[in-house]
Amino acid sequence: MRFLHTGDWHVGKTLRGRSRADEHRAVLTEIADIADDRKVDAVLVAGDLFDTAAPGPESEEIVYQTLLRLAGERPVVVIAGNHDNPNRFNAVKPLLELGNVTALSQVSRPDEGGVVEVRSGSGERARIVLLPFVSQRGIVKAEALMTQDPDQHAVEYADRLGRVLEILCADAESDAVNLVLAHAMVGGGKMGGGERSAHTVFQYRISTAAFPANYHYVALGHLHRAQELPGSCPIHYSGSPLQLDFGETEDVKSVNIIDAKAGSPPTPAKIDPVPLASGRNLRKVSGRMAMLVELVETVGDDFLSIEVQEPPRPGLADEVRDLFPNAVEVLVPSTEVNGPPPPPRDGKSPQELFRDYLEERGESNEEVEKLFAELLEEVQ
Repeated sequence: MRFLHTGDWHVGKTLRGRSRADEHRAVLTEIADIADDRKVDAVLVAGDLFDTAAPGPESEEIVYQTLLRLAGERPVVVIAGNHDNPNRFNAVKPLLELGNVTALSQVSRPDEGGVVEVRSGSGERARIVLLPFVSQRGIVKAEALMTQDPDQHAVEYADRLGRVLEILCADAESDAVNLVLAHAMVGGGKMGGGERSAHTVFQYRISTAAFPANYHYVALGHLHRAQELPGSCPIHYSGSPLQLDFGETEDVKSVNIIDAKAGSPPTPAKIDPVPLASGRNLRKVSGRMAMLVELVETVGDDFLSIEVQEPPRPGLADEVRDLFPNAVEVLVPSTEVNGPPPPPRDGKSPQELFRDYLEERGESNEEVEKLFAELLEEVQ
C-alpha cells in the first residue's frame, strides 16, 4: 500500500500580520496533486491543521476543502494537534466522515476510534493507531506539580503516554500494514523554529522506544522540520509544508510517500520525500545600507528579516522598508545611550519574554519558568 504523510499545516498563520492564505491554498493544492499523481491509497494528516484553536472562516474553508479534495480518491485519516480545537474537531467529525475523512480529536480506546482500518482499491488492508496530542496537563495534575520534582513530571508523562501507545499498538496484524499516526514531541527531534515552546522545550516528550518494532512506519506531527528519528521502525516527522518562522529558513519542505507491504516479520516501509515548491521562502539578511542596496534585485518575493548594521539615525528603518517591500522584520541599532540595548521582542514566545523579564530583574529561576509554561499551556 502507498500512503502520503503530511501535517502541521498551520492554516491561518500570519507573518508579522501578513496573511499567508494564498500560499496555503497553493501548497495544499500541490499536496493534493502529489497524492493524485503518486496514486496513494490513503493520506495521513498528523495534526495542527490550523494555527489557532479559533480559526476564521477563510482558514476553515481552506482546510476542509483540502481534506475533501484529498478524500475524493482515497481515505484520509487526520488527528488533532496542540493548535487544533478538539471540540471543533468533534463538531465537524460526522460531516467529514461522510466525505471519507476519519478524524480523531482525543486519545481513545482501540475499539472506540483509537485504531482505524483503511483498505486500498485492490483490497490491501492497513491498521492505523491514532494518537492525537496529549497535553502535559492531561497527564500531570496540579497536585503532582505541587508535590513532585519537575523530573518526576516528565517521567510520569512519558511513562503514561508510553503505556497508552502500548495498549493501542498491542494487536499488530501480520496480514495488514501497521502504522502509527501521532502528534507528539518525541525524544531526539529537532525543532524547526515555529513550534509552540511550552510543548517542546520542556521535558514532556516520549521516547522512540515507545514505538514497537513490528510497525511499518510512524507518521509524526508537531515539529516543523522534516526528519527521521532513530528507532526500531521507521519514525518520521513530515514537517510543515511552508516555512512558518525565521527559525525555519534552512528547512526544505516536503511530504513523505510511504510504500509498505504486509508480512511477518514486517519489512520496513520505503520512504520517498517529495519536495514542495509552492511556498515563499523566508530569508535573513544583514549588512550596511550599501550592501543591502546591492541585494534588492536578488531577493525575489522572499519574506525578509533584515538586520541593519549602521549607526542609528532617524528614518533608517523606513528607508529599509522602502527598499524591501517584503521585509516583515527590520532590526536596527538601538538609539539608547545608557547601557546595552534591550533584546528584541518581536517573534519571541511568551516563555522567552518571561525568561528575559526574570533575567532583567536578576531572578532567573528554571522552576518558575516551568510553572509559567504550565499555566500558559492551561490558558491556551
